Amino acid sequence: QVTLVESGGGSAQVGGSLRLSCAASGGFISDRAIGWFRQPPGMAEREFVAAVDSSGGIKQAAGSVKGRFTIFKDNKKNIVYLQMNGLKFEDTAVYYCGAGSFGPTPHTYNSWGQGTQVTVSS
Repeated sequence: QVTLVESGGGSAQVGGSLRLSCAASGGFISDRAIGWFRQPPGMAEREFVAAVDSSGGIKQAAGSVKGRFTIFKDNKKNIVYLQMNGLKFEDTAVYYCGAGSFGPTPHTYNSWGQGTQVTVSS
């Protein structure tokens, strides 16, 4: 099972940008889909943000982030990135990456990182 480590979270202002990284070890991101999910404060469940399939050619993004967030793979570095632009207050959450089968639901992913906090403020 692949091990995932997220990084790049932190504080940003409304309208600002952050780039999250999901570094994989013990396996290759080119062999599996990677999804980004987030858990806002007070929410019990993770919500879908974006996903990319094993080839890197098929991507899906939630409507709330479409046009602002971009997911992409760097197979040489074995890292998946989530570029977040135009941040809004409602993007505040703990962000997790998961590895598994492509899709917008958490149950299709069987390996998870520990999460990275993103806080958006004015």
